[in-house]
Amino acid sequence: MVGIVTDSASDVPRELARELGITVVPLNVHFGTETYKDGVDLTAEDFYSMLVTAPKLPTTSAPGPGVFAKVFDDLAINCAEILGVFLSQKFSSTYDSALQGVKLMSKKCHVEIVDSTLGIMGEGLLVIEAARSALSGASLVDLVGLISKTIPHVHVRATLDTLKYLSKGGRVGKAQALLGSILRLNPILGIKNGEAFPYVRMRSRAKAVEWLYAFATRFRRVEALAIEYGTNLTEAKVLAGRIASVFPKVPVYLSNISPVIGTHAGPNILAVTVLEAD
Repeated sequence: MVGIVTDSASDVPRELARELGITVVPLNVHFGTETYKDGVDLTAEDFYSMLVTAPKLPTTSAPGPGVFAKVFDDLAINCAEILGVFLSQKFSSTYDSALQGVKLMSKKCHVEIVDSTLGIMGEGLLVIEAARSALSGASLVDLVGLISKTIPHVHVRATLDTLKYLSKGGRVGKAQALLGSILRLNPILGIKNGEAFPYVRMRSRAKAVEWLYAFATRFRRVEALAIEYGTNLTEAKVLAGRIASVFPKVPVYLSNISPVIGTHAGPNILAVTVLEAD
């Protein structure tokens, strides 16, 4: 069977990752001189509490190539092939680090590293689809083809209450156009060509949430959906319930935005990801 590897920025719910046999490699979050492994020794709840009180914003970093080499070597004991699906290269050096990790492996195994060109559950839904196919017996070649075919059908939109975290973290991308006088409005961002892209700005949080609902429910054929939140679980559950009522036969995943993404998006992010059926 093909082993599936991703990074913690994919936000695949922990229990689901365990169920599907997905190996999640944690990225790093740095508060001053302290370094934490995303989702391992820093929970989302503790992270967001620290984020709003820290005198200086945290930073993030990718795992080193040696970390990936060990992950791949460990998987190679039981897997003849390995697929790694990682955060967009324009957001992080994780993809490059994974490529270098393959070169450092001590065991022989066919490993393919794929840039998802996405993040959060946009990346996560790709990984989940690949893992389910791997369990059904798909080969590595089949899975790489599946990912390539699926990427254009993944649509991510998120609302933030401020762009200051993206701006200070250097991940603002094309959303640079929204900075300045509207820093505190509720922008709707997406991921386009691997980076943050502005779509619209709303005058209130309520209107931003309604925009996300309208966006998700405009699709006629949907394979899967994900709703993600930073600190407002209630808001996310309500939105997930509304969307699920429109698509009663479609899996709707509820996921907490990881500390690595929260570092750049802030505590009040709310995101919707749609995997459109081919």
